[in-house]
Amino acid sequence: MRVAGRYGGTAVRRHSDRTAGAILPVFALLLFTAVPQYRLFAQAIAAGRVIRPEAADSTPVPGVRVVLHRVGTEAQGPVDSTLSGAGGRFRFRFTPDSGALYLLSARYGGLEYFSAPVRLDSAPPDTGVRVVVYDTSSTTPVGLSARHLVVPRPGEDGTREVLDLIVLLNGGRLARVAPDTLGASWSGPLPAASEGLDVGESDVSPEAIERRGDSVFLAAPIAPGEKQLSLQYHLPGDRTEAAFPLGREGGTVNVLLEEPGATARADGLTLADTQVIGGRNFRRWTGQLAAGTVIDVRLPSTAGTPLDLLGALVAAVVVGLAVATWQILARRPIPAAASPDSAFPGPLLDRIAALDARYLGRETEVEATEWSRYQADRARLKAELEAMLAARGPAR
Repeated sequence: MRVAGRYGGTAVRRHSDRTAGAILPVFALLLFTAVPQYRLFAQAIAAGRVIRPEAADSTPVPGVRVVLHRVGTEAQGPVDSTLSGAGGRFRFRFTPDSGALYLLSARYGGLEYFSAPVRLDSAPPDTGVRVVVYDTSSTTPVGLSARHLVVPRPGEDGTREVLDLIVLLNGGRLARVAPDTLGASWSGPLPAASEGLDVGESDVSPEAIERRGDSVFLAAPIAPGEKQLSLQYHLPGDRTEAAFPLGREGGTVNVLLEEPGATARADGLTLADTQVIGGRNFRRWTGQLAAGTVIDVRLPSTAGTPLDLLGALVAAVVVGLAVATWQILARRPIPAAASPDSAFPGPLLDRIAALDARYLGRETEVEATEWSRYQADRARLKAELEAMLAARGPAR
């Protein structure tokens, strides 16, 4: 199933009435596939401020439209709206129910930014909600935080379905946008030997990602923090080698190859260990690769096997490699530009990884209320992480 984006954290999208009408039902299906009959909570309060990071501090943003959203299976959409007042403050009083999440959004500079879910069970009420908005730029740098390439054994027709997880990092304080309606906020090369492109669960809408020739183009804005792109394309069955170029950004790279005899070579890439994913063995190469590096993957001649196992790999790969990436990130020094009281995100990353390791891929196995709590907890932690990264200032 294609995923049209996510709530949670400081998610960002271009605003249009058409998109606004379509995006909430998609989130509802993602967050609540089987919820119990609704029951009403006592009246709740959601209050806080709209702020914009600036230099080493943040600036309140008055006079912007703040919208309270309800996200549930039976009904979803705006509940109420108001303009942020002096100091960027806003306040909503509403009667929620247990079968829905409530989020806040603010439109700024033509973009819409979302908060983490409002805490409905907090005492005192959740009055410290922050909606973080950003100025925009078509030139602010976007780097590669991590890239995970997974090449399984070939399918029945001999093709290999490649899973390519790209984690982009906007380490500044400006949202990266396309220079014009025909441009892209980010683009990167794909293997020339590859064909097709499917978009999996990503932090942007699939409609914002397209393949043009041997490159992938992203039209959606990239807010400060990390954004994950989940791509899938295939290598024809007659290919015994493929070149995977990194393009303009270097970073942490993992290459996982399932077939015995398959190898990966590049300056800075080393054979690390064997990963067991979904009961299948993958040899892993890893390293910090420079911009412009091309990874040379050599493959044995094809021997057909079923393709239906690839879907089960995706969740397992996301969990296993995300943990490895977060461990690498946790060892990075805090930039000198960070404020003295800024916390290091290692514990947050560990908590997100622990949640995903426990719940990801088990939606049909756990109670609906427990699954909803997992989604809310993950969104809250991710929002804290993105806010922390934004508060630490530009990467150096």
